[in-house]
Amino acid sequence: MSSQTGSGVGVIDKASAVLAALEAGPASLAELVALTGLARPTAHRLAVALEYHRFVGRDLQGRFILGPRLSELSSAAGEDRLLAAAGPILAQLRDRTGESAQLFRRQGDLRLCVAAVERPVGLRDSVPVGATLSMRAGSAAQVLLAWEEPDRLHTGLRGARFSATMLSGVRRRGWAQSIAERERGVASVSAPVRGPSNRVVAAVSISGPVDRLTRQPGRLHAQSVVEAGRALTEALTRA
Repeated sequence: MSSQTGSGVGVIDKASAVLAALEAGPASLAELVALTGLARPTAHRLAVALEYHRFVGRDLQGRFILGPRLSELSSAAGEDRLLAAAGPILAQLRDRTGESAQLFRRQGDLRLCVAAVERPVGLRDSVPVGATLSMRAGSAAQVLLAWEEPDRLHTGLRGARFSATMLSGVRRRGWAQSIAERERGVASVSAPVRGPSNRVVAAVSISGPVDRLTRQPGRLHAQSVVEAGRALTEALTRA
């Protein structure tokens, strides 16, 4: 690799070369060596280090591929666009359903409320912006986990109040519901928000008392929540 075209920080330049090679598709170690011009031990060491940090992954044949961390960073870069669109879309969702509405993003083993609008009067479920809730319960947690890669999905199910079968249903329907799963007396409905790569980057939700939402809240409000998720997806993926 020519120093004239590099940044002057050799390890960064070499790691960048590995990622650039994988942009074209899966590659074996031998193919990485050929594509990057790096020595075999160097290419292997860098690919394994990038895999540790999830910038690189492996396919079913064991070949190196671009990893999920890149999509996560891309999603974070689109955060401003998502939040700018969230206010009016959540307000419309609240007005259509009569329930408080929220937008959640995953943050490790928790989910973070990044936007919210509350039902103005009466009994409501209040989730303030900045609140962190469990990834082990609630319809938003189901949505944020349901489309994860198999290994992360399996790990996320440990100790969860929902099952793999329930998440299969979430993927099939395109929305999730929970009844007193996160908190006694509270029900919710959630739908996915997808980024440019079609990866689920957020969950849009409504929540309120079970007495009002009933024990089948999805029957009442799934369509409205799914439509809000689609509107947010369009705002995030619009060129």
